[in-house]
Amino acid sequence: MREIPREAVVEAVKALCIEANRVLPADLKERLCGACRAEESPLGREVLSDIVRNYETAEALSIPVCQDTGMAVVFAELGEDAHVSGLEEAVNEGVRRGYTEGLLRCSVVGDPLRRQNTGDNTPAVLHLRLVPGDRLTLTVAPKGAGSENMSSIRMMTPAASEQDLIDAVVRAVEAAGSNPCPPVVVGVGIGGNFEGCALLAKRALCRDTAVRNPDPLYASLEERMLEGINRTGIGPQGFGGRVTALAVNIEAGATHIASLPLAVNMGCHVTRHACRTI
Repeated sequence: MREIPREAVVEAVKALCIEANRVLPADLKERLCGACRAEESPLGREVLSDIVRNYETAEALSIPVCQDTGMAVVFAELGEDAHVSGLEEAVNEGVRRGYTEGLLRCSVVGDPLRRQNTGDNTPAVLHLRLVPGDRLTLTVAPKGAGSENMSSIRMMTPAASEQDLIDAVVRAVEAAGSNPCPPVVVGVGIGGNFEGCALLAKRALCRDTAVRNPDPLYASLEERMLEGINRTGIGPQGFGGRVTALAVNIEAGATHIASLPLAVNMGCHVTRHACRTI
């Protein structure tokens, strides 16, 4: 059994919180630059150029790429032959240090109705999964409210067709309009149960936008959903154009014979995440 020091987890989470908020993933930068070339609307191209300059400036000056530095969502994949004493406490301490020492905006309230800010962006949203091996892989995905608030879940029936699924995702993006700061990355979960489907959609947002689902059925759905979304004409920041979404990522899971859950988790044009293995 390999013992992973608590402080190593704290420091890793701290660094990932800061990195994810300051530096966009390489694949997303490439998608945004490609969108600048592909966008036919002059205003849309201008907006996309501003978005590119924004992330370039943020990286150069080591400042957040967006003023909403998000709620810290942490995916932890812990090897079955590894042990961390107080993992959840270590993750929260890492978030605390990352957001306060990194001068990131703290946006978490401890109670949904009393609305008192915790002052350090804790608690984090922690998803733990056991995997083979003796390592710990941490992915920090800060999630802003503008895009998160536009997410949705539908409990569809097994009789729903592929086109029904495509239409449901396109309608969700249409209903969101400019609110999630398009061009968006759309995470789609299909299957599982009510909460499992939402988690699939959230995990989908952490996948490289250049990587399609390995199952040809779902890879085809990703492309068809993206085409449908980009025909809506919402465009960059809602000003019109052909680039409303940069990518659609689907994750699928086993489900009940009588169910077909569908979750749509919106990611804005700064769909952030950073990963490290200890």
